Amino acid sequence: MPANLDGSYKMKKNYLHIWPRHTFMLIALPNPDGTFTCTLFAPVQIFDAIDSDSEDEIIDFFEREFPDSVDLFGRDNLVENYRANPIGSVVSIKCSPYHCSKAVIIGDAAHAMVPFYGQGMNAGFEDCTVLHELFEKHNGNIGSALEEYSATRHPDATAICDLAMYNYVEMRSHVLSRTFLIRKRIDNFLNWLMPRTFIPLYTMVAFTNIPYHEVVSRRQWQDKVIGRCTSVFGLTILAGSVVAAVCVFR
Repeated sequence: MPANLDGSYKMKKNYLHIWPRHTFMLIALPNPDGTFTCTLFAPVQIFDAIDSDSEDEIIDFFEREFPDSVDLFGRDNLVENYRANPIGSVVSIKCSPYHCSKAVIIGDAAHAMVPFYGQGMNAGFEDCTVLHELFEKHNGNIGSALEEYSATRHPDATAICDLAMYNYVEMRSHVLSRTFLIRKRIDNFLNWLMPRTFIPLYTMVAFTNIPYHEVVSRRQWQDKVIGRCTSVFGLTILAGSVVAAVCVFR
């Protein structure tokens, strides 16, 4: 998405812009020069249904699904960029073990993930930290260190791959749900009330050193707590309504 003629941004620059459409989405990330890098994430069937040789089909798709984006792109620029940028794939890799004798794979070779949490590089650096700690623990015994690495690192690697895929669903679909948005407000309130006990999922993943598998466990615990509180709150309202109705009819 190009900048305005004066070099300014066409949308607010300090945000990740998302056009969620349940099964697919368009996102825009700001660049320093006033432009936005935009990416369409969608099942391959959607791309197959668009004839890239047909300018009308490209424009029709964007006008139907993202009508406000067409003027921001500019029709000619939209068609040119859609044709110029190849359709790629996102992948997620889960494997075990990570080592064989004295050789080990780390980073994307061991646990490539979809990009929706932005944790691929962080997880790779964390691999290095864990390996370094294990080499020190085992006094340089590479075989023992790598065996423990495979055993202890796998739960975290699997967890972040799953979390990254979940965040894709959240970005393209859940954000359209009023219930989800209410839950976000509840999460933020409880975090304000109990900052060490109740930490929102995204905050745990992106801004803490809590192991990824523990993030999943803590989130499941939070879901249970909120679910039970909601049930109690709902029953309280129901009981109050029944009492009020009885009093009225008396």
